[in-house]
Amino acid sequence: MSGMSDVRLTLYAQELVQDQDVVVRTNAPKGLSLWGLFQHRRVTRRALLTLNEDQLRDIGLSYDQARCEGLKPFWRE
Repeated sequence: MSGMSDVRLTLYAQELVQDQDVVVRTNAPKGLSLWGLFQHRRVTRRALLTLNEDQLRDIGLSYDQARCEGLKPFWRE
């Protein structure tokens, strides 16, 4: 026996599972499938590329920031 009790092994396993939880910060509606999330990213990133300077200022982004985000592929966060 390795000296670790079942309780300690269970607690350690729970910590590992908690560490693997990925928090995705997104404004996408809840309940989207992975493909739905990809579609949402694609549409919103394209929309960023069409905003003018006044609209970008309203949402607190510079042209360069919007361009950088808008040109990201849909599969990247």
